[in-house]
Amino acid sequence: MKSYSYYPGCSSEATATGLDLSAKAIAKPLDMELIELEGWTCCGSTPYSSLDRLEAVVLAARNLALAEKTGLDLVTPCSSCFITLYGANLQLKENPQLMRQVGEALAVANLEYRGNVRVRHLTEALVIDVTPEEIASKIQDGLNGLKVAPYYGCQLVRPDYGFDDPESPQSLDSLVTSLGGEAVPYPLKNRCCGGSLIISEESLALGLIRKLLDNATENGAQCITTPCPLCQINLDAYQSRVNSKFKTSFNLPVLFVTQLIGLALGIDGKSLGLDKNIVSPGPVLEHVSRVKQEVKSGA
Repeated sequence: MKSYSYYPGCSSEATATGLDLSAKAIAKPLDMELIELEGWTCCGSTPYSSLDRLEAVVLAARNLALAEKTGLDLVTPCSSCFITLYGANLQLKENPQLMRQVGEALAVANLEYRGNVRVRHLTEALVIDVTPEEIASKIQDGLNGLKVAPYYGCQLVRPDYGFDDPESPQSLDSLVTSLGGEAVPYPLKNRCCGGSLIISEESLALGLIRKLLDNATENGAQCITTPCPLCQINLDAYQSRVNSKFKTSFNLPVLFVTQLIGLALGIDGKSLGLDKNIVSPGPVLEHVSRVKQEVKSGA
C-alpha cells in the first residue's frame, strides 16, 4: 500500500464535499493510504498571491512544513490547491532569499521548511502510481460504455507539471477507459470554465460554461468528469443559470473523477457524495445499472 500525506483543501468542507468523500472512499480499494495532514490550513488559493506574494507563500509554506515532517509525498485532489502549493514549493526552491524570509515567518510558529516535499495532484498519483491498468483489474461493476467528456480545466496540466501533455492531456481519458467508459472527443477539455469570474463577471463566465457544455453534448457525452472542485461547481451548479440566460436545456451530470472511479468500483453513491451533486447523476447510475442487468440477463 502506497501512503501519502493528504491535503483536502477548503473546498472539501464546503462546495466540494463529494470530492473529499469520494477520494477517501476509493483509496483503500486502490491500495492507497491518504493520511490527512494534521493541522492543515487554507493554502491561500490563487487570489491571495495577487494581494501579497510573501504572505501567500508563507501561508502555503506552513502546510509544506507540516507535510515535510511526515516524509511522504503531499497529495491534494484540488487543482487550485495543487498549483498554489506546487508553485510556492517551486519558488522556495529556486529563490534562497524568499526561502529565508519564509523561514523567519515559520520560525515564529516553531516550524521550518527545507524544501523536501514533493507536491502532487491526486490524479497524477492515480495515473502514475496506481495506473489505469491496475484500476481496471479492480473494477466491480464498470461503466459499461458510458460516454464521458473528460474535462481537465486549465489548472491541472498548466504550466507543464510533467505528468501530462498541457495541450492535449490524456490522463483522464485513460482513467475513463480503464473504468469501462468511453472518453468522447472533447476539444475544449483544457479550456477555462471561468473560474472565480462567476462571482465578479457572471455573464462572461456563463458564456464560457455554455461552450463547455455545448462541446460535451455535441460529442454525445452522457456526463462530464473533472478533478477540479471549481470547475465542477461552475459546470454543475450554474447549468440552470446558463439555461436561463441562453434558452438552452442542458441537464448534464458533472461528476468528480473520483466519484466516477468509485462508481465503477461498486461503491454506493452516498459514500461517494453523489447526493451532493446539483444536476442529478441519476441518468449515469441508471445507465450503469441497466446495462449491467442486460449483460446478466443475456439481453
